[in-house]
Amino acid sequence: MSAESPNVRQVQGYCSLCIARCGTVATVTDGRFARLDPDPTHPTGAAICAKGRAAPELVYHKDRLKRPLRRTRPKGDSDPGWEEISWDAAFDQIASAMRRIAEQHGPEAVAFSQSSPSTTAIADSAAFVVRLMNAFGTPNMVSALELCGWGRGFATRYVFGVGSVATGSGGGAMADIAESGCLILWGYNPSFTRITHATATVAGLKRGMKLIVIDPRNVGLANKADVWLRVRPGTDGALALGLANIMIERGWYDEAFVRTWSNGPLLVRSDTDRLLRADDLLYGGGAGQFVAWDSGSSRVVSYDAAVGRYEGGAATLALRGEYTVATRDGPTACRPVFDRYAALCRKYSPEIIESTCWITRDQLQEAARTIWHARPVSYYAWSGHEHHANSTETARAMAMLYALTGSFDVAGGNMLFPAVPAGSITGENLPAASQLAPAVGFAERPLGPARWNHVAPRDFYRAVLESKPYPVRGLIGFGANLLLAHGDPVRGRAALAALDFYAHADLFMTPTAALADIVLPVASCFERESLKIGFEISAEAQSHVQLRQAIVAPPGEARSDTDIVLGLAARLGLGEHFWNGDVDAAYRQQLAPSGITLDELRAHPAGLRKPLITRHAKHAASDDSGNALGFGTPSRKVEFWSETFLDHGYSAMPDFVEPTMGPIARPDLAASFPLILTCAKPSLFCQTQQRSLPSLRKRALDPEIELNPATASARGISNGDWVDVRTPAGGMRARARFSEKLDPRVVVGEHGWWQGCDELGLGDCDPFDPNGTNFNLTIDANVRDPVSGTPSHRSNLCEVRPVRGCFTSAAPDNIAE
Repeated sequence: MSAESPNVRQVQGYCSLCIARCGTVATVTDGRFARLDPDPTHPTGAAICAKGRAAPELVYHKDRLKRPLRRTRPKGDSDPGWEEISWDAAFDQIASAMRRIAEQHGPEAVAFSQSSPSTTAIADSAAFVVRLMNAFGTPNMVSALELCGWGRGFATRYVFGVGSVATGSGGGAMADIAESGCLILWGYNPSFTRITHATATVAGLKRGMKLIVIDPRNVGLANKADVWLRVRPGTDGALALGLANIMIERGWYDEAFVRTWSNGPLLVRSDTDRLLRADDLLYGGGAGQFVAWDSGSSRVVSYDAAVGRYEGGAATLALRGEYTVATRDGPTACRPVFDRYAALCRKYSPEIIESTCWITRDQLQEAARTIWHARPVSYYAWSGHEHHANSTETARAMAMLYALTGSFDVAGGNMLFPAVPAGSITGENLPAASQLAPAVGFAERPLGPARWNHVAPRDFYRAVLESKPYPVRGLIGFGANLLLAHGDPVRGRAALAALDFYAHADLFMTPTAALADIVLPVASCFERESLKIGFEISAEAQSHVQLRQAIVAPPGEARSDTDIVLGLAARLGLGEHFWNGDVDAAYRQQLAPSGITLDELRAHPAGLRKPLITRHAKHAASDDSGNALGFGTPSRKVEFWSETFLDHGYSAMPDFVEPTMGPIARPDLAASFPLILTCAKPSLFCQTQQRSLPSLRKRALDPEIELNPATASARGISNGDWVDVRTPAGGMRARARFSEKLDPRVVVGEHGWWQGCDELGLGDCDPFDPNGTNFNLTIDANVRDPVSGTPSHRSNLCEVRPVRGCFTSAAPDNIAE
């Protein structure tokens, strides 16, 4: 083929660099991956971001890991002494170490770590990693769940029984933006994080949809919003309660939905602050049943949660008031759950919200009015509300506010979209999976991520360094850059160095990988196949099934995470549980219930659609006994009141908790640290990745700290200056960037900076340098959410000062020690 007529082919697929999974068309010229473009025929292919367009740079970057490496020097040595080894040697050493640790301490002493499915391509292989954990017998997945997905996808399960916002990997309800009358983006900027939602939102605005954006920053779609609420970082929970207060006072809530589908009518005893039960009554009642007050007959009626049915129906149940009920303890004052919730919300008057959240009465009322009058309402929340030490109660408060609209699982609301039937491959039925020890952190926070076997890094570090609750001596890592993605990196480094054995699989050598004993080279998502069943964002997208082709071969001997799992399973003697290494057999098991074959998908690389039927309000459907299905909660109702939380020592309702390191909670520190430091995701990078790609890095050479010009002027800071950011916990440096729409009391940083870019003359940065660029050194990792263990990454006191003299972000090449 001549140079004038190159060999060009197009490869349809989807980009897996983040949760958007945008449909793409790759152009391969003379065998080389040349460019990536959106595929408008794909349900997520309206556009792709700069990160996706830079994919060829990622694929061909000179620093890609290409062969397995083994450490030959101690972890305290400045030179790891990496030597290349074969895959056989690598698998043998990893499997031998895992078996040795399991024999000495039990299989739970080997933990796994995994990068976030929201911001990496690990979703291609996550089910296989979980299967290996279940087959080996460990419950401990060190993940980012407490930071990414907990609030929106898991904490709200205690309200709705499912995540009120779908996370992509954790399931749940997805905003039906195409039919929404009002969309709330809460701590979520889809222009930077899920471009498929950004394009859908713009389309919604064109047809007249209302938009409410809740964010300390005016970025992305905030400038198109009908209402922008510039909330003080960390006070989203108070805001949710304040909005609910106005809606309840004005009668702007779906009373029929609350009465019929929530536990709002159930009576709460004023003497014990517990739900009144039928067997508390003087004249007795059904065991395990609850009690409500029927206004029509002026008497108590029973509610049987086992069948989700009230005695006599729900039409005249009281939601407000106080009632004296004859109990075995004598006459007892009781109030409906909803009355207790309304009383909680009344604490958050417009005046309180103005002083707490820095949002005016007029803005608050306009937001509440828009929510009610522009129904159906959908909302999507992201890590803007999750990165706080009050994230669980905030997420519950937001979910309860949403319940008032009656929009859950209706067209235009947050819908449980249908899914293509698929077979599970995560291995919960494997022999070792039935004998798992409790995950690290479960004893302290049994309702948190450890309930689902997700371990917070800080709990993992304690298990390694202090053997609490039991020793963890090994780690098998799949891309998680723990030392840059989480707080407490200094303790994290000590923990990784103290492990008996650590193997890490990744595309590049990171500060975290540099502490491993074995480092494995991973194929990028553009160099491997992957099966995806459903694309989440709409009913149409959910019907799409696609086997993504490899665009080009991986560099050197790099392998997919899936192939690494299958190879390691074979070395551990678990091959029979892993289709004897045949990944196609795994895909066929997943596809079997769908009726779509693997051969059909290979013949149609753009994917196939499986017709699905969308049914709304599935909680109202009946089971085989004629009872309503209800919600997946203990009461089978949306739970404004959680006995589960009470049973574990928490509040039944989500009261607001002032940020521990804020100006109200710590006025003693406010004089020295008068500003509030939060952070936000930059648009050009996926968290700690991609800063070595020249096309992206030249648009963002250095980390930035965003601040109001008035704040800067008072401190002698000019736009572009290097500044020193200090909190009571530590500090970092970044360049000042001015934003006139930012509150003068707030500054916004960026995390994830360590990687250099040789083409632009930028060296790596030491992530442990107290005067370096690691945002996470500013975080007090001891301040954590009591339910989830989430550290306060986005609401800390700080001060910002100009850096005197010359400062450069470049640091010595060795970043590991």
